[in-house]
Amino acid sequence: MRDSLPQTYKGYFTGHDMNYEATGALKGNILIVDDIPNNLHLLAKILSKQGYKTRTAPDGQLALRSIESTHPDLILLDIMMPGMDGYKVCQALKASAATKDIPIIFISALNEVFDKIKAFEVGGVDYITKPFQEQEVLVRVSNQLMQRQLFQQTQSYAQQLEQTLTELKKTQAQLIQKEKMASLGQLAAGIAHEINNPVNFIYGNIGMAGDYARDLLRLLQLYRHYYPQPVAEIVGELNKIQPDFIADDYPKLLKSMKDGASRISEIVVSFRNFSRLGEEKYKPVDIHQGIDNTLVILQHRLKKANTAGDIEVIKQYSQLPKITCYASQLNQVFMNVLTNAIDALEAQPSPRKITISTSLASDSEPALHNLDAKFPHQTSQSVMIHITDNGCGMSEEVRRRIFDPFFTTKPVGGGTGLGLAISHDIVVEKHRGQISCISAIGGGTEFIVKIPISVIAVDS
Repeated sequence: MRDSLPQTYKGYFTGHDMNYEATGALKGNILIVDDIPNNLHLLAKILSKQGYKTRTAPDGQLALRSIESTHPDLILLDIMMPGMDGYKVCQALKASAATKDIPIIFISALNEVFDKIKAFEVGGVDYITKPFQEQEVLVRVSNQLMQRQLFQQTQSYAQQLEQTLTELKKTQAQLIQKEKMASLGQLAAGIAHEINNPVNFIYGNIGMAGDYARDLLRLLQLYRHYYPQPVAEIVGELNKIQPDFIADDYPKLLKSMKDGASRISEIVVSFRNFSRLGEEKYKPVDIHQGIDNTLVILQHRLKKANTAGDIEVIKQYSQLPKITCYASQLNQVFMNVLTNAIDALEAQPSPRKITISTSLASDSEPALHNLDAKFPHQTSQSVMIHITDNGCGMSEEVRRRIFDPFFTTKPVGGGTGLGLAISHDIVVEKHRGQISCISAIGGGTEFIVKIPISVIAVDS
């Protein structure tokens, strides 16, 4: 048999108990669910006098509808109700992510240990047995609301801490990137200065060395023509040095030296173009030149990276206009993506390929699958760069984290985990573009970069 609330409550709004004052200060929003109108009225009166906002529901179904419209801070829930009992109401609330954290205090005439255990098992935080005392109700309500407030504050602090940590990582990554680029610029300047002088010296003297050699060989031919019978010592020396072979091979030797000097000069120019020394930070550039300069710098890793032979680079360039960008930073993106592709291919058997394709895309076209777009509404055309390798690929869990600062799958000392995080920042933050990765275990990896042809410069 159900017990109703006591009919006599004398002096229960005197405020002598300090817990009441603390309770009133909380002013929580409380939902009272009970199928007996007298119980609803009396509980609402008790709580309202202490400053709480209350609303009532006479059954479980109406309670759930009321909660959908406005979430309460606390629920006082009767167990024995027709149709849908309190246990089922509690289970329904705990099954929803939107309502699972609302504390529920059961109020019931059921006082068996089994009933109380079940109430806690379905998600209740407290249990009050009828007939109850008003002071007990207020203290338990006060305690649960304070716990809820503390829980919400803790969640808020945790979110703030997580956000601060994310910003700290991002700032740290940006500082490291700026330091790296500054160091790269200084290194490039030093290398270009130190190498250019001897290369120019070689270039300037190869032609003169060829002229000297031809003069000497012509003089030797004249001696052999007018003095066909030299002494034995000269004959021996001629047989030893083989002047006919020298006359044939020396031009080839000079050509090899000239080609080597040209290769050194090409590397220096590519290095300078890669770091964009002495140029404006933000200017129209040929995106293909940036990719090619990056490939020149990575030639030592592409050529015979292991016993499986060279990594083949397939370039499928479309005709593109120049794009206005931070050229050195975009080159860093290409460097990071290509380096990761080479890392993935080094342990692979042949054939090992990296395919680089470019195209022009209109921003009115549908967004590409899985592209990360911070600025989805562009007004100009964009350049698309696809860099694909036929390596081992990566798991979905790894793919989702590749742009996180300091995340790396490489062993200690093998990488900082900053390359792709910095690349994401350069593409999205600096150029208002998009960058995405598509990969699967055993299916290779594809990076897609989308850069607007012209955007307003973002301070670096």
